[in-house]
Amino acid sequence: MKIFVINCGSSSLKYKLFDMRDEDVLAEGIIERIGIENSFLQYETKEGTDIKIEHEIPTHKEGIELLIETLLSDEHGVLKDMDEIKAVGHRVAHGGEKFAHSTLIDDEVMKKIEDISDLAPLHNPANLMGIEVCKELMSETSQVAVFDTAFHQTMPEEAYTYALPYEYYEKYGVRRYGFHGTSHGYVARRAAEMMDKDFEDLKIVTCHLGNGASIAAVKNGQSVDTSMGFTPLEGLVMGTRCGDIDPAIIPFIMDKEDMTTSEIDGVLNKESGLYGVSGVSSDMRDIEEAADNGNNQARVALDIFNYRVKKYIGSYSAAMGRIDAVVFTAGIGENAIETREEILSGLEYMGIELDKEANDCRGKEQIISTSDSRVKAIVIPTNEELVIAKDTEEILGRY
Repeated sequence: MKIFVINCGSSSLKYKLFDMRDEDVLAEGIIERIGIENSFLQYETKEGTDIKIEHEIPTHKEGIELLIETLLSDEHGVLKDMDEIKAVGHRVAHGGEKFAHSTLIDDEVMKKIEDISDLAPLHNPANLMGIEVCKELMSETSQVAVFDTAFHQTMPEEAYTYALPYEYYEKYGVRRYGFHGTSHGYVARRAAEMMDKDFEDLKIVTCHLGNGASIAAVKNGQSVDTSMGFTPLEGLVMGTRCGDIDPAIIPFIMDKEDMTTSEIDGVLNKESGLYGVSGVSSDMRDIEEAADNGNNQARVALDIFNYRVKKYIGSYSAAMGRIDAVVFTAGIGENAIETREEILSGLEYMGIELDKEANDCRGKEQIISTSDSRVKAIVIPTNEELVIAKDTEEILGRY
């Protein structure tokens, strides 16, 4: 069975085509700058093709048409007919409380996703656009929605409820939702496999550390807490997002700087975090280089990032009563050797003993704690697209 996975953004579209018999990736890539000058399709195949097709791509429809043409081409194609694709799995950023599981898309599901778009105005409309285009171009192919928030729908009320007037939850759905759920779920399950333990017997803290970053507490196979909240702004310090701050700071700065709500929102989401503190970049590699060259602001930014992650690990250990493993994933988590060491330093009291030699790795699965460490520290590259493909295959099997 061949499954096509799509992650549609406002001006880009990431894709992977899987052969689910052996979970091989037949083709993958990205369409960039949709509706903007200098748009292009990046296309790689299992056979080693790696090409960039520069082409005018004014809309997502033209982008997907170009992609289909490439998939079927005599020179670079991996399909003889689009009917070989049995389903398309779509990443949808926000499922609200309506969707705790992946689901087959019909008109009713489309309407529900649209109804909660105000919870993710930058993402859900773009995700819907991708679904609509695929339904138009592949009308006989099943479409499945896989929600980034679904994994966290198992959180208890005390974890997801904010201490605000309860009517805001009842009227507007103001609560903690959490994000990166597909990634957290994948790496937690994979950690259990690597430890040769039953997933439902473990208490795991998963650290998805990238430009966007979040941590989840996974207890007995379910998410019971996570650092991102009503939006992806809450929680850890991120590339350009501030993470946890005193909410009274917002009206204070707005008053002092004579800002509008959209302006302060831009500061919190796009000008803060590692970028805001360091004054250098939102990229961890640039900040590490600046810190090594004596830039104090860059050093402070790194220290804040590491401290906040360490603090969340400790709090989730308390919330679950113990932890059996800490998992690092995503761009920073998979590749930043010194960052992992700094985060785990001082957590020996919890039973984590880092193996520095094992920790000297990037982008591969590896247990980085010592063999006698009571709590395992593990690096696991995330694979959200494979989770989406598996969910899509499973749902197809029900119909």
